[in-house]
Amino acid sequence: MLLEFSVANFLSFKDPVTFSMIASNKKEYTDTHTFKFNDKISLLKSSVLYGANASGKSNLFAAMFAMKDLIKNSAKNMMAEESIGVEPFRLNTSTVNEPSSFEIIFIYKNIKYRYGFQVTTSEVVSEWLFYTPNIREVKLFEREKTEYSITKHFKESIGLEEKTRNNALFISVVAQFNGEISNKILNWFNRFNIINNNDKNNQRITNLLLKSNEKMKKTILQCLQIADLRIDNVEIVDNDIPSEVVNTFELFKENNKKVHFEFPTNVTDVNFFYKKYNEYGEFVSHEKFDLDVNESKGTKILYSLLGPILDTLLSGKVLLIDELDSSLHPLLIFFIIKLFQSKSNSKNAQLIFTTHDTNILSNKVFRRDQIWFTEKDHFGATDLYSLVEYKIRKDATFNKDYLLGKYGAIPFIGNFDFVLDEIEASEQNGE
Repeated sequence: MLLEFSVANFLSFKDPVTFSMIASNKKEYTDTHTFKFNDKISLLKSSVLYGANASGKSNLFAAMFAMKDLIKNSAKNMMAEESIGVEPFRLNTSTVNEPSSFEIIFIYKNIKYRYGFQVTTSEVVSEWLFYTPNIREVKLFEREKTEYSITKHFKESIGLEEKTRNNALFISVVAQFNGEISNKILNWFNRFNIINNNDKNNQRITNLLLKSNEKMKKTILQCLQIADLRIDNVEIVDNDIPSEVVNTFELFKENNKKVHFEFPTNVTDVNFFYKKYNEYGEFVSHEKFDLDVNESKGTKILYSLLGPILDTLLSGKVLLIDELDSSLHPLLIFFIIKLFQSKSNSKNAQLIFTTHDTNILSNKVFRRDQIWFTEKDHFGATDLYSLVEYKIRKDATFNKDYLLGKYGAIPFIGNFDFVLDEIEASEQNGE
């Protein structure tokens, strides 16, 4: 369960901002849109992020991904000579040489953790980990460059300080030595999935789920049918890649040490089957359609998203989807939201997504604390804020007020008559 994420001096974020999945005390949809942790903390099942193009929506997800990637990979040997993959806010002279800061608060196996770090492109400046086993927060460790303060609650890390490079996170090093708490941190981040709508790997997850058992195949097929795609059946066909092609890649990999990914040994075809009728409207057979060749972009995206969505719901994970509205009908987006915002979401999975679709920006779909905005100031820095910060009427029309600019976070389009004048002048001159 995600509680909060904070970032500063990274990409378009100059000053610290905090994104929160902790529900406010607003009495809105408390039975379906929120859930309780230990009867104390009320958390949101979903949140949506709006903002103009280039306002920083995707940068928030990029910050989360950067944190996850560093935790998973910074201690690996292949990173020994590489720089840390962060980019500070570049539009101010006071930040370009300062560290980027990340902190996340989450719950894993009924224990709350607070972990964070500050890094430049060359070194870890500071790092900290706290947890709350009961009521009071307890320090596990703190680090200031090469100076460490380790408590008795984090004995698994003692002696590993000297094995930690300047550009490696201490938590990652301890996890490599099978530390119990450190591996819990990594395990939670493995359940923290950040995807793009057009990521080809999404389809792979759907394929694996579909092949896992007949019950899962039936569930995926039902979701496709609920979306009114008229698909009667679906099959997965694995085709082996010729060995000479695989061998050629392995030779290329040996000669290029920076290539770290594995070449697949097979490719998967996904086929949909539709009912075929004669001129009298009588069913005669099934017609096969290849997903990659014959289906629309929207159908491909929906099929690809079903895997990560169902995996998240079944396992109680956290799923972030950038640009959920890309090529999807608004009713399909509403269908995905309802999967999370319902009592059937018994594992308390969480969905966070960005969109420009204002059809779902409604008090009939979201609580005010579920709606977030990003907006850049005159200096190019992104601000992040929630609709719950505004005093508005209970019957306010969120989407109309948003497009009218009452909440900010919209593009301010200037006078474009000069563009039309230029086009008209070109046409008159025969250009």
